[in-house]
Amino acid sequence: MSVNKAILIGFVGNDPEVRYLDSGTPVANFRLATSESYTNKGGEKITQTEWHNIVVWRGLAEVVEKYVKKGTQLYIEGRIRTRAWDDRDGNKRYTTEIVVDTLQMMGRKGDNAGDNISSPQDTSEEKPPASPSSDDMDNGADDLPF
Repeated sequence: MSVNKAILIGFVGNDPEVRYLDSGTPVANFRLATSESYTNKGGEKITQTEWHNIVVWRGLAEVVEKYVKKGTQLYIEGRIRTRAWDDRDGNKRYTTEIVVDTLQMMGRKGDNAGDNISSPQDTSEEKPPASPSSDDMDNGADDLPF
């Protein structure tokens, strides 16, 4: 058995880019910043920020398109996925991204455009296809019994 689950709470670093595939399926991409702070031996406060590439499909992508903007605080659950491709020069390139299953806006009322709009929780229609770059929009569902 194995588990591939990421849980992040962070701030959106850029306005989401939402596009629609030929099939009409929406997909949103944006970066999410998570930060960790600590005090070093010299008493100086250090903050380290990690940037995550986020991919959101279908109904959740429509929620993102309507309500999420740069600076929005989000709670995200999803799967870690690494994709590979060849660039124009023939070099192998890789990207690691979080494919979102659950998304919730956070913060105080009025802080975000959607005022704490919550998305549907992990419904089977929200599952992304096996490969986002393919035109084959198979839902990529597992054969797991739960």
